[in-house]
Amino acid sequence: MAAPMLRCVSPSRWFCTPGPWAVLPRGLREAHSGNKGLLAVQKARGLFKEFFPDKGTKVELPELFDRSIAGNCPQTIYCGFDPTADSLHVGHLLTLLGLFHFQRAGHNVIALVGGATARLGDPSGRTKEREALDAERVGSNARALRRGLEALAAHHQQLFSNGRAWGSFTVLDNSAWYQEQHLVDFLAAVGGHFRMGTLLSRLSVQTRLKSPEGMSLAEFLYQVLQAYDFYYLFQRYGCRVQLGGSDQLGNITSGYEFINKLTGEDVFGITLPLITSTTGAKLGKSAGNAVWLSRDKTSPFELYQFFVRQPDDSVERYLRLFTFLPLPEIDHIMQLHVKEPEKRGPQKRLAAEVTKLVHGQEGLDSAKRCTQALYHSSVDALEVMSDQELKELFKEASFSELVLDPGTSVLDTCRKANAIPDGPRGASVLVVGQHILKNGLSLLKIGKRNFYIIKWLQL
Repeated sequence: MAAPMLRCVSPSRWFCTPGPWAVLPRGLREAHSGNKGLLAVQKARGLFKEFFPDKGTKVELPELFDRSIAGNCPQTIYCGFDPTADSLHVGHLLTLLGLFHFQRAGHNVIALVGGATARLGDPSGRTKEREALDAERVGSNARALRRGLEALAAHHQQLFSNGRAWGSFTVLDNSAWYQEQHLVDFLAAVGGHFRMGTLLSRLSVQTRLKSPEGMSLAEFLYQVLQAYDFYYLFQRYGCRVQLGGSDQLGNITSGYEFINKLTGEDVFGITLPLITSTTGAKLGKSAGNAVWLSRDKTSPFELYQFFVRQPDDSVERYLRLFTFLPLPEIDHIMQLHVKEPEKRGPQKRLAAEVTKLVHGQEGLDSAKRCTQALYHSSVDALEVMSDQELKELFKEASFSELVLDPGTSVLDTCRKANAIPDGPRGASVLVVGQHILKNGLSLLKIGKRNFYIIKWLQL
């Protein structure tokens, strides 16, 4: 069904969204919200970075989520995820955590898959245009993202329940309200409410216009469609808050201005920090350093190890951002770490909490099993495992299996597989029972992190 075009709603529409809080006594609702306030708590964790607009966010926005105010009903918050790939990655995880924190406080949240907007490509934070994706590819990616989002929401519900009444978690796709829109009708109804000077002033647009490649019309119109998404969700679901990374502020601003111009009502934006690598690069598909949340692309073991390897100067911040652990408990974990840093307690707790959220308890068990086998087991322990058990174990860890003929140089084979760089050639004698297990397998370790299973065809 096509989206309704530019129809205002009454203020009561967004002020009384149905939800589980309606059945709770007022005193219990106040206890759930906490006197400090949801926004202040997440600001203290470092999860919420900026609030928009400046006008009103010191009073109106906090009051919107203050459960102690008589008549306040659950609010609706959304965040968008464009399906430019068939999996979410760690860079998306913070916005999901932001949605989950609102849900845990009794508010209703929407994860919006950009099945339409992904066809245009978001220029925010980019120096060149995204690779164009056809409709079939975007549709396939959108279905995969939907499954991933629903799985994460299920793990959150099953494994991290705090015993309180939560709000709803809904996954939508914006292609549902664009697929029946006619271009001329849409531009005639929507386009007149946007000013070119304002759109051109956005930082993301200015950056691209000054780049050698310039900016396409499709990219330029992206912020218009994202603004309309916000308006549509405001109309249909009473959504008054949009979450996004700090690079999304311009797009969120466009949505605020569009809704305010049409309805006279205020909506709000909340940005979250961007997660970067140790070199300062934004984590993501485009940067080539994505740590995927799909098990088919990044195993539970690899995700677990990504967080276990976080340096001491990052781990406390990541515990605050990526977990639901109370701040006093995080302080206690860090105090123990000062006494016994060699145990890497904060890193292990961080890795366990994130892996359990993303892959469930089974995924966490798999990650721990691989870690135990690779870093703490002796050769004897590996030797008693069957061929199939070893294969399954290392498949979980996403390690490679190299099949060699007798007399083949291990070093040459590893070089061909890009396991080790070219360098001085060497030779060694492999002894059955010492270097080769009785089941005909060898475990080859290159450096600290790269492991390979070698299957010997003849001994």
